[in-house]
Amino acid sequence: MVEKTLVVAVEPGLQAGPASEFVQKANSFSSEIFLEKGNRRVNAKSIMGLLSLAVTSGQTITLIGDGDDDQEAIDTLANFLSE
Repeated sequence: MVEKTLVVAVEPGLQAGPASEFVQKANSFSSEIFLEKGNRRVNAKSIMGLLSLAVTSGQTITLIGDGDDDQEAIDTLANFLSE
């Protein structure tokens, strides 16, 4: 299991366009991937779950991965959110 906490830099945050791209990237990995904001955790492979968190640029989130390619998945997704 891998966890990484970061500040979202992608503008305007995980709204429709960026969220869709994020989910596509997440779904390219076999690991389970979750995104936490505050006390809520959602499946990072679910567009509806991500949109329900209303993550905006400048907010702190935690990515959690569990599986065979969890390190690569979390690194890739963290890089996307940090751009």
